[in-house]
Amino acid sequence: MASKQPSKLSGFVYSNTGWKYSAATRYALFLLLGIVFYFSLSSDLLPKRYDIKVNTTSAKEITAPKQILDNKAKLKAQEAAAESVPNKYEIIPIRADSLVTSLLDRIDSLNQDDLISQSDKVGIYKDVIPQRANDFILNFINSSRNSGTYSDTLLDEIQSVIAEQAYTIPEETYIKIPRLTSQDIIEMKQVAREIVIKLMNDQIVDAQTVRAKVAEQVSVSSLSQRTAREVTQELVRLVIMPNKFFDEEATKEAKVQARENTPDVFIEQGDVLVAKGDTITPDLYALLDENGLLSNEVNYWPQFGLLLLSIMLSAGLMVFIRYSGGTAGFKYNNSQLLMLVLVFIITIFTMRLAAFLQTDVRSYVGFLAPVAIGAMLIAMLLDMTLAYFCSILFSVLSSIILNVQQNTVFDFTFGFFALVVSYVAIFATHRAGQRSTLLKGGIMVSLFGCVTVFMLKLLGGGEWNDTQTLYEVGFAFASGLLTAVLVIGLMPFFEATFGILSALKLVELSNPNHPLLRKLLTETPGTYHHSVMVGNLSEAAAEAIGADGLLCRVGSYYHDIGKTKRPFYFIENQNNMENPHDSIEPALSKSIIVAHARDGVEMLKEYKLPKPIRDIAEQHHGTTFLHYFYHKALKLAEEKGIEPDFTEEDFRYSGPKAQSKEAAVVGIADSVEAAVRSLRKPTVVQVETMIEKIIKSRLDDHQFDECDLTIKELDIIARTLKETVMGIFHSRIEYPEEVKKPKKEEGAATT
Repeated sequence: MASKQPSKLSGFVYSNTGWKYSAATRYALFLLLGIVFYFSLSSDLLPKRYDIKVNTTSAKEITAPKQILDNKAKLKAQEAAAESVPNKYEIIPIRADSLVTSLLDRIDSLNQDDLISQSDKVGIYKDVIPQRANDFILNFINSSRNSGTYSDTLLDEIQSVIAEQAYTIPEETYIKIPRLTSQDIIEMKQVAREIVIKLMNDQIVDAQTVRAKVAEQVSVSSLSQRTAREVTQELVRLVIMPNKFFDEEATKEAKVQARENTPDVFIEQGDVLVAKGDTITPDLYALLDENGLLSNEVNYWPQFGLLLLSIMLSAGLMVFIRYSGGTAGFKYNNSQLLMLVLVFIITIFTMRLAAFLQTDVRSYVGFLAPVAIGAMLIAMLLDMTLAYFCSILFSVLSSIILNVQQNTVFDFTFGFFALVVSYVAIFATHRAGQRSTLLKGGIMVSLFGCVTVFMLKLLGGGEWNDTQTLYEVGFAFASGLLTAVLVIGLMPFFEATFGILSALKLVELSNPNHPLLRKLLTETPGTYHHSVMVGNLSEAAAEAIGADGLLCRVGSYYHDIGKTKRPFYFIENQNNMENPHDSIEPALSKSIIVAHARDGVEMLKEYKLPKPIRDIAEQHHGTTFLHYFYHKALKLAEEKGIEPDFTEEDFRYSGPKAQSKEAAVVGIADSVEAAVRSLRKPTVVQVETMIEKIIKSRLDDHQFDECDLTIKELDIIARTLKETVMGIFHSRIEYPEEVKKPKKEEGAATT
């Protein structure tokens, strides 16, 4: 239908000149947003680097940017753990009882040999008894070595310790041994064996200590003969030997295990590595170098990764705005894009404040961040669809900025929390008509934030901490209230600075106590009533096609405010009086009628009403033709017999034509309301015909060429206006009478 459309560049609509519609400025704003992303995330994703040298004094305090493994401290901890490992000992089951039995058997055999003199027997005992003891140990060592039961190191230790603690039988004992009879030896075997078994059951490190107990054991034994007791005592002392030996290899292995099992020692994030004024030792320098904190070798890969992330976030937003422009209803000018960048900066700033208060222990402070503030502002000031997309970006930013984990870039908990509360904020406030609605929306954000945190806590498993959970839920609740307070405080700033006409502002402007509306009511009551009717009609029609119905209603209230300058020149205010146009020239009448649009704009500017309201007042007539006064001027010229010195263009409104759907709808509703009011007894057919005629007339006159109304939308507007007119003027519109049914049929119907 419209032959002329607003020009487009890369998907961004612009029809004016200046910085607000400059493509260069537009791309500069997206570049600025990318820079904001880069620097706001750099402290979280890029390590700080310092230009320092060994043996110099540090001019600043250096803290750990993340959890750092302290190798030097770990080595000290490993050595301390190894030193704390006790020596390992092995209990060796040496059968000393068999040795003492063997010795007594040899003594019994030798004592019974009468061919050997007693003196020779003494000499033999001096050699044989110690030798048998040595051979017993040697055989044990060799057999154990061959079988691999014990390590060579341990066997060497056994041999060495036993040799060091070997017992030497006194000389006089050897003299007494030949005197023993076989009966004595039989008794001695039993006693000696029992004593050895009893004493060797203990863990013996020092044999001398145990040997001191032998005399007591022998004295309480069944041996009654003195010589037997003395010999038994010395033989038992001889065979008593250590059975608990230091195991060097086991000790070394235990120390190795202790070193390996020593947990890593970490320097926690935020801990001071180098205090201001400290000397940079080689160890400190190595620690800083290992963790990439020195500026001598810069790793550019993290910077490149952050740059890519910033470009992706900014470019993603730009592409979304470009391809959603046809459906999102967002007015793409650089002033609004600048506001969008400012909203991102404010939201990121609030996240950074919360992150500043966070620690590893108090990570729950991150839930205090009013992350939904950006989504709520965008939904109310710009567009709901854009707000939903930006909520995804806010969740990504919060998952980075509020992340306190060292091994991940993103923290799912904070990211998911931000996404949920942002969507709830949009849903709860995007059609807010009162300031109190923002507070209710904040409470909704608080409740859903608490539920989200509690849910994530349950799903996370792990150790349950009632106190920490209470803090997390409490901070999440406070976040919603803080969001509402900040949005209520920031809304007037954005509305005044950027000329944004939010739903809240529109509701305020619709208050009948506004000075202009009070002026309209008191000075031009007819025009006031007309404006209210136009508001009802235009709101219904606008909402039917997806336009801003509230803007149409409020714009209708002010669209004829210029008539208050010359109220009686407009027919709705001429009660019981002559029409002044009957006595003045048509050209003057035209000038007075046309001037009300221009006068209205001036008055609206004086009272600082937003531009969309002024645009409706200026554009609702477009460049329409004043047929009545034109034909009246032609008739007067014909009566005077002069050639007309004017054209149709002289009897048109100065425009501009409607630049938006809302201005076009108000213009149609204005004409429809005036036309219906002019009918004495309107019928349904008359109303339908009249509405179609008005719309067709404006369409043929190219009044919709500069707005994006479609033929389908004009049909919807016509149908909606018809229904609304019938509802408003129900008592005045005559409906077609139903054909009366014959009495017989009526009677039949009632049976």
